[in-house]
Formats: sequence, structure tokens, C-alpha cells
Amino acid sequence: MDLFLSALDILMRWDVALALLVGSVGGVLIGAIPGVGPAVAIAILLPATFSMDPIVGLTVLLGIYGSSMYGGSIPAILINTPGTAVNALTTYDGYPMTARGEPRRALSLAYSSSFFGGIFSVICLILFAPVLARIAPMFGSREIFLAALLGIILVVVAHRGQALMAGALAAFGIFLQTIGMEPVKYSQRYTFDQPFLQGGINLIVVVLGLFALSQAFVLLTAEDERIRTTRLSGGSLFQGMRELLRHPRVASVSAGFGVIMGMIPGVGEFTAQFMSYTYAQRTSKRPEDFGRGASEGLIAAETANNAVPAAAMVPLLALGIPGEALTAMMLSVFYVHNVVPGPGLFQNDMDFVVALYLALLILNVLVLAFLLVATKSLIQVVRIPNRFLGVCILTLSFVGVYSLRNSATDCMLAAVFGVLGYILKRLSLPAVPIILGMVLGGIMEVKLRAGMARVKTPLDMIDRPVSFILFLIIILVLATQIRRVWLDRRDLKEAEWQSNHRSTSFGRLLLRRKSSFLMERGKLQRARRLTWYRRLMDLF
Repeated sequence: MDLFLSALDILMRWDVALALLVGSVGGVLIGAIPGVGPAVAIAILLPATFSMDPIVGLTVLLGIYGSSMYGGSIPAILINTPGTAVNALTTYDGYPMTARGEPRRALSLAYSSSFFGGIFSVICLILFAPVLARIAPMFGSREIFLAALLGIILVVVAHRGQALMAGALAAFGIFLQTIGMEPVKYSQRYTFDQPFLQGGINLIVVVLGLFALSQAFVLLTAEDERIRTTRLSGGSLFQGMRELLRHPRVASVSAGFGVIMGMIPGVGEFTAQFMSYTYAQRTSKRPEDFGRGASEGLIAAETANNAVPAAAMVPLLALGIPGEALTAMMLSVFYVHNVVPGPGLFQNDMDFVVALYLALLILNVLVLAFLLVATKSLIQVVRIPNRFLGVCILTLSFVGVYSLRNSATDCMLAAVFGVLGYILKRLSLPAVPIILGMVLGGIMEVKLRAGMARVKTPLDMIDRPVSFILFLIIILVLATQIRRVWLDRRDLKEAEWQSNHRSTSFGRLLLRRKSSFLMERGKLQRARRLTWYRRLMDLF
């Protein structure tokens, strides 16, 4: 009880309350604008948070992170354009509801599902906080090194179909982190006698370049579309909670998927959404309605993605290991204020941790209240021209970069990374591994050097229970990835063989049966690939 009151006392400050309000409302507005997203907004605001208290700066960033998905559902439902990338699945059942004249019902259901997912996640984490406090002291230098290594591996494996490129980009991020003065002997690494590289490449410069500037370039080069808005008619914005209560199993399982996937570095909203949506469809009495305006599909998508943000704070706070770019940006706020996330944070500053979770709890209430009042006005946000947004983001980004160290060189470096980010977007390649490579690479280097003082043989790295378990998980993940690649290549060869024998009806029949078998076993990606080959064969 004393811990709760101490955390509540932190949140009662006027600046923290203002940060909660600004973060929640600002996040909804950012999420409702297609093409911007929370990563761009957080990257722009990051330099400004360095002058704030840690709790104030983190509350603003958490507000944007947690509430942007609420706002992203508005254009996804009304105009079939997701406001943020993670709202793409919302369009499957949200827009068909709008098309048949039920936009109020769809929005209300999305708000209620998001609210349930967010509250469920925060309550779970508050209940698990004492467990985390007991587990955290078991992590020493070797354990944190292995956890960071596991984080990078999971990030690479999560980019299925692009794992090799994701690994190369993560390695590039690790290389960027090594540039500058070496932290132990203070020797220069990869500076090539250039003074501006001696201080290293600032993480915030890279973040602003890869996310904010690259998105500005995309918006400036894209054609403006004439976006129509839909009148809100039919139903009440308050009816969604009643409808949500009619599907408690789908809502609770989807929130559970969001919590579990959020705790695993490199997995995040997309995997949680896919698993939740698949579960809801398989257990539904009317699976044929999914993709045509099924309320269960909308509940699964929105509940899962809003349960992730609070859960994603667990590896960040408990181990100091971010699982994605947004939490990596928040980690820099900790470092600027000499607050070190990890085992010591749960031992020495537990009230600070509980205050963050209570802030997330209050955040969800504020966002829901704001959306129920301001939805009609928010619809107009989707009409902002792309090029106007691009110019605003470009200006704010360069102002933010220059304010870091009053350096024009940082602005030039940010522009270089902005062009790199633009190229990656055009090639549909992920930029997140670069950021996580920079953050986790630095953690791995420091912890490996600290841990090697007590390591005499390679087996000494895994001679403790936690390190041994992490090592086994790493081996299991790598083995699973190798098996998955082997199975995909085998199926591809089978499909190619069948395409060479496409004139025979037996070949088509065999491929159909293979595809149906894989669909029954849940191997959706492989089944879709084989179905595509079968359709291609049928054309000939």
C-alpha cells in the first residue's frame, strides 16, 4: 500500500498530469493522420524530453505510444486507410461495417476493445511487478548479455522472408555503435581521423533520420489523394462496451496474446494481432463473416495491439533491453537522466516503475473519454495534405537534431540516414534492426566485458541457471528458424516441380491436397504460397 501511495504521489504533480494529457491527446491526433505514426512523433519530441524530469518525459512518450493506436483505428474504419501500420488488420472488418452504414458501431467497438486491451495489460503488469522484482536480481552481466543477444536474434527472426537482410541491418547498427571512442581504453575506432566521428554517432540523430526524415521524404514525393470523410450515423458511440461483453473469450484471449507477445523482444503487435485474429476466426460460429464486418475480428485486432505497449515496457524496465524502436527511444531518456533500467531499478526505484504503470492506466481512461467526445472533429484530421505534413516533419526534425548539440554536422548525418531510410522504405526493407543493433550492441559490449572477468572457459558463460535457460532459448530459436527455412525451401521446390508437370491433373490435385493439409495445420504462409502456385498453374 505504501508503494502504491508513493507512486500516486509522483503522478499528482501538475507537470506529470499535463504530460499525461498532452501525450494522450497528441497520440490520438498523430495516430489519426495516415502516414505519420508514433515513431515519427516520438523521434521529433525526443530532444525536447531530455530537459524534463524522467517521469515527465517518459509519460509524454508513453502517452503517444499507447494512444496512437486508438487514433489509428479512425481512418482505418472510415476510409480504409490505417492511421498507423499496426491498424492494418482493423481495416479487414472495420471498413466493411462502415460500408454497410455502421461507422458508429465500428468505432465504438474499436475504442472499447482498445480500452479493454490496454487496461488488461496494465493490470497484469502491476500484478506481476513483485515477481519481476524478485527475478531481476538473478540477472548479472552474463545474463543481460545473453538476453540482449536473444533480443537481436528475435528481431531478425521476426522479419520472416527478410531475415538475412534484417540480420545485415542489425549488424550495421552494431557497427555504427562502435564508431568513436572505445569505452575502456579510450582508443579511437573507425573515426578515420575525422573529428566529428570521435564522439560517435548519436542514436537520436539516427532515429530522426531513419524514421522522421525518411517519412517526410515519402510524404513530399507522394501524390495527395482526395480523401472523403464519412458521416457518423447509425448507433451510439457508447454501445461498443456492451457488444464487447458479449465476446469475453475473444477479448481476454486476444489481450493475453498482446501481453505475452509484448514481453518478447522483436515480436510486437503484428504477431499478437495475427495470432488473435486467427484464434477468433477458428473458434467463431460464423468464420465466413471475417473480413466482411465481423465484430469478433475487430475485437481481436484492436484488443491485441493495445495490450502490447504496456507489456513492451517489461524487458525495457527489468533488463534495460528494448524490444523495438519506440522503446529504444525511451531508453535514451533514461540514460540522459542517469536512470539505469535493469535489475537495480526494481530494487531501488520500485515506486517509479509503479508510477509508470499507473500513468498507462490513467492514459487509457483519458483517451477513451477524449475519443467519445471528439470523434466528429477528429475525422477532419485525415484531410491534411501529405506535402504539408512532409514540410512540417522535415522542419521539426532538423530543429530537433540541431538542438541536441548545436551541430550542423548532426543535421548532415541525419539527412544521410534520412535518405537511407527512404531507400529502405522504397525497397520495403525494415529500418528497426538498425536502431536495435545500435542499442543492444552497446549493451552487449559493456556486459560482455564485465562478464569476461569471471569467465575462464566458454562453459562458464552458462554455468548459472538463468544464463543456461537463455542459452537454451537461443539454441531453440535458431533451430526453429533453420527448420522453418528448410521447410519453406522444400515446399518451394515441390511447387516448382508441380509447375513443371502442370499439364497433368494429378499434379494440380496433389498441390490442392497439400495446400488444404497445410491450412488445416495452421501453416498459413506456406499454404498461401502453394495456393498461389496452384492458381498460376491453372492459368496455363
